[in-house]
Amino acid sequence: MKDARICLVTLAVDDLERSAAFYEALGWTRTKAGNETVVFMQGERMVLSLFGRKDLAADVGRATKGGDAPFPNVALAINMPGEKDVDRLFDRAVAAGAAPVKPPEPTFWGGYSCYFSDPDGHLWELAHNPFFKLTKRGHIDLLKTPE
Repeated sequence: MKDARICLVTLAVDDLERSAAFYEALGWTRTKAGNETVVFMQGERMVLSLFGRKDLAADVGRATKGGDAPFPNVALAINMPGEKDVDRLFDRAVAAGAAPVKPPEPTFWGGYSCYFSDPDGHLWELAHNPFFKLTKRGHIDLLKTPE
């Protein structure tokens, strides 16, 4: 499995249900994964994560800008097979010039994640989610992941 991949694109949204319906109309499949703050939509070899704006800001550990929108409104994510893999890639990213945003740490939902921004300020999450099984090539398929 290569580290050079994107597993999820997370969009900060104002209305989860409205956004989920919109992306379903575009062909994305809503999955049973998620909760009241996040909806996961399965695409072809990729997952679209719809996250409430304030909840995404809280997850990143950043205050909302202007009271409404977190900065930035999009986060790219790479899911890793284990916590040590998250640590390794985080250290590699920082050594390559990334700015640490949130260090690797256990999450409230039973996983392990961190955030960094690349040299142009694009936000990346590295995560180990024990509930999302990765394919041999490191992709997520929530329609085949046991619930």
